[in-house]
Amino acid sequence: MATVAPIDRNVLERARARQEQLTKPPGSLGRLEDAGVRLAAIQGVEKPVLGKGAVVVAAADHGVTIEGVSAYPAEVTPQMVQNFLAGGAAINQIARVAGAEVYVLDVGVNGPEFPAHERLIAARVRSGTGNIAREAAMSPAEALAALQAGENAARRAISEGATLLAAGDMGIGNTTAAAALTAALLDLPPDAVTGSGTGVDGDAYQRKVAVVGRALERARAELGDLTRADPLELAAQLGGLEILAAAGVLLAGASAGLPVVTDGFPVSAGALLASRLEPHLTEYLFAGHRSLEPGHARQLEALGLEPLLDLELRLGEGTGAVLAFPVLRAAAAILSGMATFAEAGVSEA
Repeated sequence: MATVAPIDRNVLERARARQEQLTKPPGSLGRLEDAGVRLAAIQGVEKPVLGKGAVVVAAADHGVTIEGVSAYPAEVTPQMVQNFLAGGAAINQIARVAGAEVYVLDVGVNGPEFPAHERLIAARVRSGTGNIAREAAMSPAEALAALQAGENAARRAISEGATLLAAGDMGIGNTTAAAALTAALLDLPPDAVTGSGTGVDGDAYQRKVAVVGRALERARAELGDLTRADPLELAAQLGGLEILAAAGVLLAGASAGLPVVTDGFPVSAGALLASRLEPHLTEYLFAGHRSLEPGHARQLEALGLEPLLDLELRLGEGTGAVLAFPVLRAAAAILSGMATFAEAGVSEA
């Protein structure tokens, strides 16, 4: 498993001092200023530069869909993988304008193996998870394998030039798994973190909340106090293969000294999990956006993150994370390219 070192606090302070001398009223660029300072500390330089980005969209299926928790059938997962590879999904369009490569990681799709493709990373651990309302999602060994698949995918993206990295997700049923995992990690009731996902409402929504509750009760019977459980054992009980892979993407990116960007609810569940494995991860982590899923705000609060964007998104795929790439590039350019008052010969207040 990738290890994450703390950021350089000396560079952080030097970058903050430079930020305060730039030709603008102090604080006038809001949270862009803090983002730029953090980017400097992550890169270990006072003048950060961000180039090409990449998103790893991890895809997997969920046995819990049999409980009727999604508005879409399970076969949508492999169909959307084909759509990603053909360039027809939302993430492909956003990545194109945001200067990012899209990698698709099959870590647990239930269906025939996909034909080889230059942007497909085939690392299927198993063909979907177990039904978490009735059984463990996977074994601890499979959970570790899914995490490592995400790490390996991130390393490939970095080796091909990525300087900024995000994780995305695709998996019908994954907001149910994300809700169960988030509730367990944060010690929250199911209704505090369970949202509509693909659009369920009314009786279907109540059924989804009940399924999350059943999954938590079953996991407690196996592990006892869930807040004290080993993170990988907890993920094996409640998680999704793509959630674990997303955690691996973020860990490997941070381990390599890259800024990493979390997306919506399932990916942020992976970020929460990854932060329990490596607490320094949050120093490298940016929240691309705030999802409409109610549990996402709880996740961001626990991670100590403010979203860069709030566009009422709830799609996943890494869309909100990659939309934030230009914002982070701007934050880096401000700190590295703006002149100080002394350099520009401008009078200070």
